[in-house]
Amino acid sequence: MNVIASNLASNAALATPNGTTRPQVSIVIVGHVDHGKSTLVGRLLHETGSLPDGKLEMLKAVSARRGMPFEWSFLLDALQTERDQGITIDTTQIRFRTRSRDVVLIDAPGHAEFLRNMITGAAQADGAVLIIDALEGVRDQTRRHGYLLHLLGVKQVAVVVNKMDRVDFSAERFGAIRDEISAHLTGLGLAPTAVIPISARDGDGVAERTPKIDWYDGPVVVEAIDALQPARPLDELALRLPVQAIYKFDDRRIVAGRIESGGLSAGDEIVIMPAGKIANIRSVEGWPSSPTGAQGAGRSVGITLDRELFVERGDVIAHVGSAPRDTRRIRARIFWLHEQPLAAGASILLRLGNKETRAVVVAIEKAVDPGELSSAETKAIARNHVGEIDISLAQPLAADPYVDNPRTGRLVIEVNGRIAGGGLVLSVDAGQRAVPVDIVPVESALRPEERSARYRHNGAVVWLTGLPGSGKSTLARALERKLFSDGGSPILLDGDTLRAGLNGDLGFSPEDRAENIRRLAEIATHLARNGHIAIVAAVSPSREDRAAARRIADDTFREIYVATPADVCERRDPKGHYAKARAGVLHGFTGIGNDYQPPESVELTIDTSSCTVSDAADEIERMLIRTGVLFDEVTDIAANI
Repeated sequence: MNVIASNLASNAALATPNGTTRPQVSIVIVGHVDHGKSTLVGRLLHETGSLPDGKLEMLKAVSARRGMPFEWSFLLDALQTERDQGITIDTTQIRFRTRSRDVVLIDAPGHAEFLRNMITGAAQADGAVLIIDALEGVRDQTRRHGYLLHLLGVKQVAVVVNKMDRVDFSAERFGAIRDEISAHLTGLGLAPTAVIPISARDGDGVAERTPKIDWYDGPVVVEAIDALQPARPLDELALRLPVQAIYKFDDRRIVAGRIESGGLSAGDEIVIMPAGKIANIRSVEGWPSSPTGAQGAGRSVGITLDRELFVERGDVIAHVGSAPRDTRRIRARIFWLHEQPLAAGASILLRLGNKETRAVVVAIEKAVDPGELSSAETKAIARNHVGEIDISLAQPLAADPYVDNPRTGRLVIEVNGRIAGGGLVLSVDAGQRAVPVDIVPVESALRPEERSARYRHNGAVVWLTGLPGSGKSTLARALERKLFSDGGSPILLDGDTLRAGLNGDLGFSPEDRAENIRRLAEIATHLARNGHIAIVAAVSPSREDRAAARRIADDTFREIYVATPADVCERRDPKGHYAKARAGVLHGFTGIGNDYQPPESVELTIDTSSCTVSDAADEIERMLIRTGVLFDEVTDIAANI
C-alpha cells in the first residue's frame, strides 16, 4: 500500500528520481508490535505539515462516529481488516519533507509472522528508525529487527524510545534502554546515529524538545531523520537493467525493464548477462520519453538492439566492461523465515531481480540466533535465525555482491511458493568469468527424436560411483560394449582418463575436486542432450558434488552405487588407489573410509563381489529400460503401430 502525503510539487525538475533537486532518503521504521510505529508515522505527517487539507479532521470525525478515541495510527491503518485486528500487516510507503530532505518512510510490520513483509521494506531503505516501548524495553523481536537491518545492509539507524509518558519520562529508564540497545547495535556494526526519548501520541520529542524531556540534549526525531544520508546516487553506479519482458511492435522487438542503476543512451555497446551476448542499442523508448534518448536509474524503458539476439526475462543488461558476473555459485547471508530449518542439501527457489532459478544449499557456515546474538555450530538455520550459506544454482544468473550494487545484490528465497527467507549476496564465485564474451550457442541440426529412432534409446548420464577398486571402470567398459553391440551410442568418460587430459589443470583440494566433477557432469550432459549415453566412472566421493552433477544433468541422470565392500576393494585394486587413498596421498583424501560418502538414494546399487560383471551389466540394462532410457520390445512395437 502506497500512501503519498503530498503537498510536494508535482512539476519539479526531473534531475533526480524523486523529481526534485533535493536529496531523497528512504527510511524503514521497524519495531515490536504495539511499540507505536504507526502512531509515530502519523504524528510525523502532522508535525511536518504533510497531511492533505482536511484529512486529520475527517479521521477525527470518523472516529467520533464509531465511538472510539482518535489514534494517529488511523492515518496508516486504512484497511478495514487492519483496524479490526489492531495490527499493521503490510508495508506502507509515505512521502514527506523535512527541512532539507525528501523522505520516503516505510512502515513495516512488527509481528514475527510478518517479518517477510519487513524484508521487502528494509530492502529498499537507506536508513532505519528502530522503535522501542519505554515500558517493555528491548525485546527479542527488537534484537531480531536490529540484526535484520544489519543483514540487509542498512548502515544508519536512529533509535526511538517511545511511550516515555508510561514511565513518567524517567531519564534513568531511558538511559538503561539506550545503553542496552546501543551495545546490541554496536556489536552488529550498526552504531546508532541517535537514541531519542519520545511520546509519539503527545508529540514530545517528535518535532520539538518539550519540557517533559528537558534533560535530553540530543536531536528530535525530525532532526535525526534530516541527518540521515542518502545512499550513493544510483545513476553513479554501473548500468543494471534487468529484463522484465520482450514486446513485438510492428517490425521492432523491444526489450523492456526498469533501470535499477546507471544510465543508457542510443548507441551504447551493451552486454546481455549471463549469456555474454554483445550488441549496440539502436533506440531507447522511455516512459516518459527523453529528448536525448538518455535514461537513468529508476526509469522504465524499452530498447531495441542492432542485432537479433535471444533475450529472456531475468537477463541483465549492462555496459561492456562493467557487467555483473555470470555464476552458478553464490555466497549469501540470509534471514530464515520458514517453519522448517534450512539444511545443507535443501532444494530452494532463488529469486534475484526478475530472474528465478532452482538452487541447492551446498553448505551452511554458521547459524546465529539474532535474539541471543549467539553463533551456533549447527548444520541448519532455524526459523527467525541468520546464517551464511553457499548456494549452487541450476541455471547461471547475473549477480553483484551487495557492497558493489545493492540493487542487484539482494536475493529472496522461496519454498513451496512462499517467501522463506531473504538476504544479501556476499560474494559471487570467482571461478566464473568476469569479462563477458560474445557467445551465441548453436543447437544441433538433429532433433532428439531422430537420434532416439536410430539408437533405440534416449540420451542419459549413467554415473557409477564407489570406492577405488570397486569395479566401476570394469563395469563401465562392459556396459559400453553391451550397449554398442545392441546398436546404441554409448561413450565412456573415465575419471582418471579425464584427469590426464581435460582436467589435468586441477589439483586435489575440495574446490578442485568439485570442479572436476562439474566438468565431468557438463560434458556428460552435453552428450546426453545429443542422444548419447554417457557412462561416467568416477570415485566422486562427495555427496554434495554428486548432487551438483545430478542438478546439471537433471532428468537424464542415473546414479549407480558400486557398493563393493572396502576389504574387497583393497585386495583387488589394480591401480593401488585404495592403499594410496588410505595413506592420504590420493585425491587429497585423509583416509578413504572417512572421505567417501555413500549415496543415500540412487537408481541402482550393485555389489560386484557378489555377481559377475556380465550379470551386473544386465542389471544396469534392466534399470535403463525401467527408467525410460532404453527402448524395450514393447516400446518398439508401440512405436510402429
